[in-house]
Amino acid sequence: MKQTILGAGGAIGIELAKALKDYTSDIRLVNRNPVKVNSTDSLFPADLTKKDDVFKAIEGSKITYVTIGFPYKTKVWKQIWIPFMQNVIAACLEYNSKLVFFDNVYAIGGDNVNHITENSPISPTSKKGEIRAEVDRLILESIDKNNLQAIVARAPDFFGGTSKANSILINLIYDNLVKGKKAQWFCNSKVVHSVGYVPDLSKGTALLGNTPQAFNQIWNLPTDPQRITGEGWINLFASAMETKNNYTVLPNWLLRSLGLFVPVMSELAEMNYQYDRDYFFDSTKFNDYFNYKPTLNAVSVKQAIEQIKNTDETKDKRTTTR
Repeated sequence: MKQTILGAGGAIGIELAKALKDYTSDIRLVNRNPVKVNSTDSLFPADLTKKDDVFKAIEGSKITYVTIGFPYKTKVWKQIWIPFMQNVIAACLEYNSKLVFFDNVYAIGGDNVNHITENSPISPTSKKGEIRAEVDRLILESIDKNNLQAIVARAPDFFGGTSKANSILINLIYDNLVKGKKAQWFCNSKVVHSVGYVPDLSKGTALLGNTPQAFNQIWNLPTDPQRITGEGWINLFASAMETKNNYTVLPNWLLRSLGLFVPVMSELAEMNYQYDRDYFFDSTKFNDYFNYKPTLNAVSVKQAIEQIKNTDETKDKRTTTR
């Protein structure tokens, strides 16, 4: 049974390909320059902003996973996300492919992030959130009106696996501590902030896609239920790295100011509502239904650090032998 990953080169796509090996040996990896994860993977180079490429990539697939991450710019999201998802839905309906959308929780805003469940209302309070809310509505409406077989699989921000460049925990905490600098956090380090672990999120996505009863629902992917704060994350990394847990908090006004010099900071500024209040991601529905026990935060931090070290050592060896 062919299962296809659109956006196979990212952290989630890579780990998802590994997880899908438990269900099929017929995995199609799709992005601009796909690279095999498993020896039996088939590679399908494509520009997923083009309708024809989307249709060709999905044709023949029993299950299509969307794990793509477009550049983190509101202007780009406005131009690309809606047409892309319209094409994906149309292709899935055309070829009778089930759809599993790996989603974030940007569509949920304000105090609704205090306790995020599958029943939390779509309530965006950011420009990016408005775009993701429209994407979610497209899928949910197609389920209701067009008999699309689909899952919206939501995740908070994440770390672990190959996720390093775009991971808040790695960028703000690990990268600073490893250089002997103070760790950093956004807005308020004393409030709860859930973060997912890539291997768990990917295993959960594969499990949902291969569970027929899971379709036509929203699922929060497996995440440690610990109500951990920003300071708690810093303490876990400092302990695992055997260093001091010194840190500084970056207020939202500073993010906007830094945005004049570091563009990604201006893009993050509108997401401050995820950091200035409790932001708790509840995956009880998934954990109970599948009897799944997510990796504990303390364990995932140690594993993520080990992964980074192994990756860096491999790069060093390659550089030395050239």
